[in-house]
Amino acid sequence: MRKIFVSWFTFWILLSGLIFYLLWPLQNNLRFGMDLLGGSFLTLEVQAEKAVEEKLKSTAKTIPERLKKEGKSAPVKTDISAAGIVLTFGDLNAANDGFNYVKDNFTDLVPLIEQKVVTLKYKDVQARAIKSEAVDINVDVLKKRLNKLDVSEILVSKKGEKQIIVELPGVKDPRIARAMIGKPAILEFKLVEKDGKTKEDILYEYDGIMPDGMEIVPHKDKEDGTPIRFFLVSRYADLKGGMLVDARPGVGGRLGNQPVIKFKFSSEGGDIFYDLTSKNPGRQLGIILDGQVISAPSIAATLRTEGEITGGFTPESSKELAMLLRSGSLVAPTTVEEDRQVAATLGAEAVKKGLFSCLIGLALIFIFCLLYYKASGILAFLALIFNLGLVLFGLHSIDATLTLPGIAGMILTVGMAIDSSILIFERIKEALASGVSVKKAVNTGFANATAVILDANITTFVVGIVLYQFGTGPLRGFAVTMMLGIVATLITGLIFLRTMFNFVLNALNVKKLSI
Repeated sequence: MRKIFVSWFTFWILLSGLIFYLLWPLQNNLRFGMDLLGGSFLTLEVQAEKAVEEKLKSTAKTIPERLKKEGKSAPVKTDISAAGIVLTFGDLNAANDGFNYVKDNFTDLVPLIEQKVVTLKYKDVQARAIKSEAVDINVDVLKKRLNKLDVSEILVSKKGEKQIIVELPGVKDPRIARAMIGKPAILEFKLVEKDGKTKEDILYEYDGIMPDGMEIVPHKDKEDGTPIRFFLVSRYADLKGGMLVDARPGVGGRLGNQPVIKFKFSSEGGDIFYDLTSKNPGRQLGIILDGQVISAPSIAATLRTEGEITGGFTPESSKELAMLLRSGSLVAPTTVEEDRQVAATLGAEAVKKGLFSCLIGLALIFIFCLLYYKASGILAFLALIFNLGLVLFGLHSIDATLTLPGIAGMILTVGMAIDSSILIFERIKEALASGVSVKKAVNTGFANATAVILDANITTFVVGIVLYQFGTGPLRGFAVTMMLGIVATLITGLIFLRTMFNFVLNALNVKKLSI
């Protein structure tokens, strides 16, 4: 009994119990993919033209500033239309100078001149590149956002030129995801020129005409969403949230205990923020999110890289907005074109068939082991069961997702694991046939088979790495399970199985091997 309790075999028994304890019930401790759980399937349409428009806005702000630095006449009016950037100059000479300057220095734009008006638009190649980049960036942003939802495995991928596919396993009500997807989370900082209760109050001083390069944005009530105040700001942001390096929920505000969002800019953004706050003391700075003013504090101190946003947040809304800002803003708005549910019964049927095929395979292997290798075959079968337990524990430990291809990988693991046992058993039988003792035959069998087992499994593991690196979705699920299965096969075949043989031969003092 003492030999049994202090043996390595006892260690493996305890480890098996621990694995069972951590994994049971499986449905609560393993992450399952879309094909097993069902869930929500969304098709999004990216309004890529908006990305081109935003690029044009940025350029429209830059051109007049650079013309002034060069000592040339700046346009008297700058506008953005469907045709592109429209620059209206005071006279023909200024228009010609502006046309030639843009032609020489902004090679990605096509300038056209007509009298005193210069119209600029992107070249077709450049416009297509901006649209494609916008979709790619939106995919990355959505991945960061949606992976915060604690869903098994979210797949976000590009489809065609302007569509994005989103799969949410296990999500039966995707309203939260839809809300997050629909928020561009474009944060802008703009100096306030004037504010009022209505748009008419603001435009009264301008004879009812919107000043050039300006726009009016609302501040809405948190409860019912109705506009309660309006702010006149520049159409072009002084500073954008794209320069944020961090955003976290916290407490602050006037009373020091209000939910706020604490932000931090990059060094470049910090320099712009410092310039903005140092040159405009006492002025209101509009903090605008997705075209709505969430806060408009007066500049009371010079700031550089850090600050806080107040806006009547709740703890939950401050956390959500901070997460959206950290994940980045969508370059172009997206709309949900398709929203359908994958029935859970399909996933359950897939699980049932996958597990049924696995059980059939195990039953056939058990019969084979028992008939061909007798009592030693039972040891091989126990090693196989432990192998599957290790694979599931590996999936649980690395928080990987089990998919239908992953179940196929587990079935492949069963075949590879029993193949390792067969190699070892055949070497043991060869050693016994040569007349050596049972213990020496076992040691010789494991020693002679180790190199072959390592060679076969390592080469297959390399294939798994390649599949994971270059594959997507189902292929990656298969690759993960297969690689975990290979590691488990080496552990169970070369260590666990040998421990069981040593236990039988030493602790139980068996003199004759049934193999």
